[in-house]
Amino acid sequence: MTTNPILVFWLAFGISAIFAFPIYRALIAVKSRQTIDSFAPEGHQKKQGTPTMGGLIILAGWLPALFITQHDYGMIIAVVGFMLIGFLDDFVVPRMIKGKRGLGWKQKILMQLLVAVGAAYLSTDLNPSWLWIGIGAFLILFFSNAFNFADGLDGLAGGLIVVLCIGMVAVSQSSVLVALALIAATIPFLYLNAPPAKVFMGDVGSLPIGAFLGLGFAQGIRAAFDPIGSNWWVVFAVIAMNVVLILELVLVPIQVGYYKRTKKRIFPATPIHHAFEVKGWPESRIVWTFVLTQVVCVALGWTIAVHGEQLSREPRPSTRIEGSQ
Repeated sequence: MTTNPILVFWLAFGISAIFAFPIYRALIAVKSRQTIDSFAPEGHQKKQGTPTMGGLIILAGWLPALFITQHDYGMIIAVVGFMLIGFLDDFVVPRMIKGKRGLGWKQKILMQLLVAVGAAYLSTDLNPSWLWIGIGAFLILFFSNAFNFADGLDGLAGGLIVVLCIGMVAVSQSSVLVALALIAATIPFLYLNAPPAKVFMGDVGSLPIGAFLGLGFAQGIRAAFDPIGSNWWVVFAVIAMNVVLILELVLVPIQVGYYKRTKKRIFPATPIHHAFEVKGWPESRIVWTFVLTQVVCVALGWTIAVHGEQLSREPRPSTRIEGSQ
């Protein structure tokens, strides 16, 4: 196990860079193609057939760094487990069952729930409280699916990774090296995912990355509430940092539920980045708007975290009544 951040960064970057083009060519050879939902905006349909599962480029460098830096088995279970679910969804099911785009949503959620609970249970930073195991499992599920929605526009998911990992440092000290390795491993992927994208991340990449973010933020919140249980500023910091992902995920069931009841839409389309496509925004403008918004959100989260830590360190005025014993 190593704690040298320079070694971790270049190890992850080097492996991903070496394997980037071989993985890309292999994805083309096995015909791992993007299948665009028929409900996606018309301009988005041009991405039909673009190779998917490009997340393997990131995982090639990130996993070795994860194994040599991480003592938390829960984190390893979260990343590897969600990677396998993503592989089933991206590659195995579409080839085994003709006409299927991937796992059914019920199967997918059940698998994710089992892995999330197991990962949270095994996480040394959440055990032994069942309350925190539940919170950890919920955040793993939330972030994995929220980040999965962000994978679709050229450069969007990769850009969000870099900014979110920088933000994680503010609240999750135990995940700093893994976050640094993830940034490094994402750079070669971004080269191929830059517009016009030659490859997309796919569930095999977006699900484990989201699971890592969810468990990492859960561990940060847990640490802030131990031992005195009063550092609510960390919760607000995490919420502020993740406004983009929250909107990407939460607005989808709201849209679906409202449409089923009224046959009308609240938003032009969901996930929310599709709404801007429908409105005619150029894709590059949407990506830059989302990434820059994420930068502002992380800066706000950092501000809340730093200010909250300063407040928690300030001595509190004594409540002792003068003259009392």
